[in-house]
Amino acid sequence: MPEARRGVLYGVAAYTMWGLFPLYWPLLKPSGALEILAHRIAWSLVAVVVILAVRRHWSWFRELLRTPAKLGLLALAAAVITLNWGVYIYAVNTGHVVESALGYFINPLVSVVFGVFLLKERLRPWQWVAVGLGTVAVVVLTIDYGRLPWIALVLAASFGTYGLIKKIAGVGSAESMTVETLVLLLPALGYLAYLGQQGTSSFGQWGAGHALLLAGAGVVTAVPLLCFTAAAIRVPLTTIGLLQYIAPILQFLCGVLVAREVMPPSRWVGFVIIWLALSVFTWDSLRAAGRARQAAIATPVTAGT
Repeated sequence: MPEARRGVLYGVAAYTMWGLFPLYWPLLKPSGALEILAHRIAWSLVAVVVILAVRRHWSWFRELLRTPAKLGLLALAAAVITLNWGVYIYAVNTGHVVESALGYFINPLVSVVFGVFLLKERLRPWQWVAVGLGTVAVVVLTIDYGRLPWIALVLAASFGTYGLIKKIAGVGSAESMTVETLVLLLPALGYLAYLGQQGTSSFGQWGAGHALLLAGAGVVTAVPLLCFTAAAIRVPLTTIGLLQYIAPILQFLCGVLVAREVMPPSRWVGFVIIWLALSVFTWDSLRAAGRARQAAIATPVTAGT
């Protein structure tokens, strides 16, 4: 199988698994969101360490210890992704699957805004149109909900911040995940020990199946990440950008068709505006990528000196 096609399949697998997360977290009830989060952190570390052991890939750790700045960035990334994971689990298990999907729909637009204000990037006119439409959609949905869609905004902002930090750090996904979960391990284990001491821990209290599902949180966290990494090294970023919409589309469908969340007409209007914004954003990105390829082809190759 050609590498590009294999990369697309890896990407589809990663985003499909992320998109089906709303079906997994409710299986962990009656565990609360914080307990699920703590187990996810602990078992994710176990999963990623096993993966690194199979690959016999440890040399990076010593090199990373020599760069305190990168360690600091990964510690900050750990805090941000903890917020993202916690809010997402809370959203899914309290009947806000559609709002969580909204967060990942608007995440590309948030990343663009970060690029403007933090990285001093210049937006093309159609990108401004997309950001403007996204802002209008948030206003419409705020009126519909009777409050700011804070779950969506926190998920979009935290994941966008996480991506920005990881971009600056420049550390591989499995390696960075190991460090991030190591940073979070002591608080996670401390909270689980506290629950056990209080007699309120659900681990082992609801049968072996429930305990395995809690432990499986590490696997369902690590496997999509590895598939995403395999995709990212095989296909262009424009392809990854298109594939990323698989996850929120599936999350949205889970909320509407499986969780049967209410979607009044005003909420549909907000989502249609968001989808229009993403269509403009994607069209402009593909057009810009095509022009860049044509310019690269047209540029004559000069001999080196």
